[in-house]
Amino acid sequence: MIRKTFSCKRVLPVMPFLVGFMSVMLWAQTPSTMEYGCAIDAQEQIRESRTLARKIAVPDSPEWRAEGDLHRKYHFPAADADMPYRLYVPDSWDGKSKLPLIVMLHGAGSDENWYLDANDKQFVRLAEQHGYILVSPLGYTRMGAYGTPLRLPAVFGNPEAAAQQRASVDEERERTLQLSEKDVINVIEIVLNEYPVDRSAMFLAGHSMGSGGTWYLGAKYAQYWAAIAPMSGPFLDELNYPWDNIRTMPVFMTEGTGATPSLVGSRALLAWMKERDFKLEYKEVDADHGGMIPLVLPSIFDFFDRCRSK
Repeated sequence: MIRKTFSCKRVLPVMPFLVGFMSVMLWAQTPSTMEYGCAIDAQEQIRESRTLARKIAVPDSPEWRAEGDLHRKYHFPAADADMPYRLYVPDSWDGKSKLPLIVMLHGAGSDENWYLDANDKQFVRLAEQHGYILVSPLGYTRMGAYGTPLRLPAVFGNPEAAAQQRASVDEERERTLQLSEKDVINVIEIVLNEYPVDRSAMFLAGHSMGSGGTWYLGAKYAQYWAAIAPMSGPFLDELNYPWDNIRTMPVFMTEGTGATPSLVGSRALLAWMKERDFKLEYKEVDADHGGMIPLVLPSIFDFFDRCRSK
């Protein structure tokens, strides 16, 4: 079912862009307490990633602005490692026109390729059909979580689990979370530096752990996004989420009826956001946690198309 439709035209919030923050960390004495996510300043990270993107750019390379299904990598200085990312650029692109962009965040234990290859490359086929650049970062590791420590059972409506998970973040986990967040922003800026992306038509989607990342990076880096589409992973809590950052942002939340306890959290989040007049559209499909993906992807592309047309 789909509840509540709306105009996707977005007005940026007037208040200053809020960033994730956390209390003072005393690694040698006690675990950190993360109030929202990593202690990375969003604006500083964007500047850092843009500098990196310009530094590694090779416009004379035959791969520059290539089309089709591409397996890319870049050297990530903070991790001292080469990081892979998957990129799809429509074969129908004329090489000049600005294109909309979708960033896809994978689920736990997966990688940058799984969601793009699944179901006979459904995601890639839809990107070609609708004319989107599609990029899927690794997020540093398969379990990086993109900067947010929340995972099952810390769905919306379970603040105790969320508090426990934030409090359990130690120095090693914090480093992984930070590198995961940095990797995503690096990849975004690398793509933006290479391709003529329509900056008014940038979208973020993710499933499961990637859904938690979509909620987290969607708010923290709200200046990027025209809309977000979290799938089966309501990993956020009422008291520690910067709601004002997405107050005017269209959100398309999807869930499977067999995906418990995620379904419980998504329904609670739906009711909470609906009462407060967020620009939320919601869809449930008769499937489990993984099976819901191919059923909702066409609707997600239609949703992004509607946001572009406003």
